[in-house]
Amino acid sequence: MKFNTIFINNLLFIAFCVSLLSCKDSRNEERDHLVFRYNEHQNIASLDPAFARNASTIWATNQLFNGLVQLDDSLNIQPDIAHRWEINDSTQTYTFFLRDDVYFHKHGLFGKDSTRKVVASDFVYSLNRLKDPRVASPGSWVLQNVETFYAINDTVFEIQLTQAFPPFMGLLAMRYCSVVPQEVVEHYGNEFRSNPIGTGPFYFKFWEENIKLVFRKNNSYFETDKNGNALPYLEAVAVTFLPDKQSEFLQFAQGKLDFISGLDASYKDELLTATGALKPDYKDRITMIKGPYLNTEFIALQTRSEKNKALQSPLFRKAMNYSFDRNVIITYLRNGIGVSGSSGIIPKGLPGYYAIEGYHYKPEKARMLLEQYKLESGDQNPSLVLTTDSNYQDIFEYLQREFEKLGIQTSIDVMPSSAIRQARADGSLDAFRSSWIADYPDAESYLSLFYSPNHTPAGPNYTFYENKVYDSLYTYSKSLVEIEERKIIYKKMDSLMIEEAPIVPLFYDEAVRFVQKNVTGLGINPQNFLVLKYVKKDN
Repeated sequence: MKFNTIFINNLLFIAFCVSLLSCKDSRNEERDHLVFRYNEHQNIASLDPAFARNASTIWATNQLFNGLVQLDDSLNIQPDIAHRWEINDSTQTYTFFLRDDVYFHKHGLFGKDSTRKVVASDFVYSLNRLKDPRVASPGSWVLQNVETFYAINDTVFEIQLTQAFPPFMGLLAMRYCSVVPQEVVEHYGNEFRSNPIGTGPFYFKFWEENIKLVFRKNNSYFETDKNGNALPYLEAVAVTFLPDKQSEFLQFAQGKLDFISGLDASYKDELLTATGALKPDYKDRITMIKGPYLNTEFIALQTRSEKNKALQSPLFRKAMNYSFDRNVIITYLRNGIGVSGSSGIIPKGLPGYYAIEGYHYKPEKARMLLEQYKLESGDQNPSLVLTTDSNYQDIFEYLQREFEKLGIQTSIDVMPSSAIRQARADGSLDAFRSSWIADYPDAESYLSLFYSPNHTPAGPNYTFYENKVYDSLYTYSKSLVEIEERKIIYKKMDSLMIEEAPIVPLFYDEAVRFVQKNVTGLGINPQNFLVLKYVKKDN
């Protein structure tokens, strides 16, 4: 009986996938050290970069695609497919000069060579696709300040803005702005999500949704390391989809995963001491990597609340801020992960962050401010309802105790995260757990939360904060091209946040990764993006 060649090839490939996802005992296999394994507990909705709106999709598409520019681990703009660029401030024109050695991953649609070179018109198509309402990309907003873009020739691409927007280069580094091949995208249509073709260090090989995902090394990748060696070093990437963080940790502890990201309540006390150090049982087996993460966790206060008029008073809001010790949250509820949120909305690790003298634990000052509020308002029994999801209930129970010690009657309303998001949009919540993770590496992303024209539902100003001085500073900052000049304005705006207290900052998050000892080159970055092109694994 003669077997079908395709059938035999499929059998061989399935056997390869099984070997990639086999247990840690397979480390004695000859090429196991060339496969990097991680788990994605949140399902991946698409491998199309136009839909890379959350971490799980960004992590995967980071391995498959490139854009004009990229960010290093310190959030500096670096060349990617564009090897250099020029910016004309007077016309808001950005001119990018492209490499001529970048090729798409192989596909039969490219003809006899099975690939082709990336040219400037590919970026015209890719960015136009972001704007196409038929595509409905959640990343269309990154082009809101773009007037036009066009290819001057195969290696020169220009973008012209409608107005100055200094953070624009950071937006171009987002995965949304990846280059994709028109002929392949239009061939697959919506199914490009599961048939991605890019230019990245790895190419797509296999995806059984919510079960396993496999990428293979792109042997034609254009980037090299500092010694001129071809990237990537790994042969393959294998992703599993265990939905439970506890199960993910057990797989990692057994050596079946190469790293895990973040600190979950289900295993934090097993892995770390109260001060954030690895426990002795794990010191010789894994490495912990920690660094600033562009995420500020805070309580948003509805400053124009009619249900609770106490929140309209800066005195009351500042009393809340001085009434508890943020270091208690970090030490006892976060196992040492995070930085005390005492300096405003801008997180540590982002240009524009300053250790401004802010809300340190000062119970006497808190009582004085609350008494002043009572005297001026006549409200002798102020109260508060704190809304949070279950993941932060322990933190809010601590805050409840501290606020009640101060003399504020406090209750907690635990709601699903989705319900909180919906309720905050219509202004029906008075004080609720919130966070902001920067989409791009500029403090403008955080400061936009308090710009009055951004009041919900038009934008993310869920506190309904309004201040004419703040608005004018925000508008002015967007006209400044130099980051050092913007940082001065950002500091003034952040100081206003402390003075008027529309939020209660809790902590600036930290990215934390736990990595097997035989893995090197993984690194960490303030956006907690996964970059695998520099990773090596020893036998």
